[in-house]
Amino acid sequence: MKKTIVHCLLVGFLFFFQSSEVLANEPATFPVSGQAAILMEQSSGRVLYSKNEHQPLKIASITKIMTAILAIESGKLDETVTVSKRAEGTEGSSLYLVAGEKLTLRDLVYGLMLRSGNDAAIAIAEHVGGSVEGFVFLMNEKAEEIGMSNTLFRNPHGLDTDEDHLSSAYDMALLTQYAMGNEEYRDISSTKDYRSKGDKVRVFHNKNRLLTEKYSYSTGGKTGYTKLAKRTLVSTASKDGLDLIAVTLNAPDDWDDHMHMFNWGFEHYSLERLVSKGKLKSKVDPFYEGNLYVPYDVVYPLTTEEKSQLQSALTLKNPPKRGKFTDQELLEPIGKLAFTVDGKTIESIPLYYQAQEEEHVSLFQKIGRLLTFIIGVRPL
Repeated sequence: MKKTIVHCLLVGFLFFFQSSEVLANEPATFPVSGQAAILMEQSSGRVLYSKNEHQPLKIASITKIMTAILAIESGKLDETVTVSKRAEGTEGSSLYLVAGEKLTLRDLVYGLMLRSGNDAAIAIAEHVGGSVEGFVFLMNEKAEEIGMSNTLFRNPHGLDTDEDHLSSAYDMALLTQYAMGNEEYRDISSTKDYRSKGDKVRVFHNKNRLLTEKYSYSTGGKTGYTKLAKRTLVSTASKDGLDLIAVTLNAPDDWDDHMHMFNWGFEHYSLERLVSKGKLKSKVDPFYEGNLYVPYDVVYPLTTEEKSQLQSALTLKNPPKRGKFTDQELLEPIGKLAFTVDGKTIESIPLYYQAQEEEHVSLFQKIGRLLTFIIGVRPL
């Protein structure tokens, strides 16, 4: 079928925005010490600020975000893990696990995220992946699935054991966006203190000072440091319904970097609902009017100036000559709703045809349905 483009005002749900005091269509001016950095809005994945965001760099213990989400998704958090000799001997930041000791996988994940236990990372990898090497395969498989195109994992903890264990600020933001979609991960990442329940009770205090003392809007994250990677940090924050992800790599002033980025993001952007899931009220061809269906809510972070430049356009197939779509065609998009700012497309949503059922039911059919409902008898 040929397509026709319809530019129209979408009645009943679009674009009444309150004015704001701040215009923010200019580059950020705050200082960032990191060699690479990014600020991303969580729901849309829109990048609000970036610096060398695609450069592959060493990432240290923020590697453990991947280790944690794989452990959570394994469905084995309540299983008991027996610590191996290999795990006990892991260098660097440690939970001081002892070979033969038994903990739940959940305890290990908390120790991994809050105390950055490298020994916990090995114990998790062996239990979930069958071996450290098997788990690293799963890490890279998940990275590819998420779209982390500048990432290669070589271990589950981030120690400088392999020169090519690398990722980018953008990839780590993508990973965090993915992980934050998991409720269990959000709970663990935002926990300040945790008491384990294994053979030996341990209390873990979170090393993320943004969460524990420095930033009231912090909702979690993961710290990292090695001699080669220097300071790395992933953090999340929420304010007024806006959820942000910040990443810095090789950043000597990472706490301040993240607070600068968050404060700037919260000041300049607000999350706007572009369209709601359900029937789309619009002035279009009579065949489509009242029958267009939006499959999901669409929200997007915008500045005040961007909101003033926001426009929408419908692209729809021509109505079928036979007067209705086939069952197969009803399963496929019949058009799209695109939103643009200053002529650039920011979101494009598929539209489906969902007919007003009663419009296609005759009076005789309606009477028949009523009789069936009342006495259970269909008319002749």
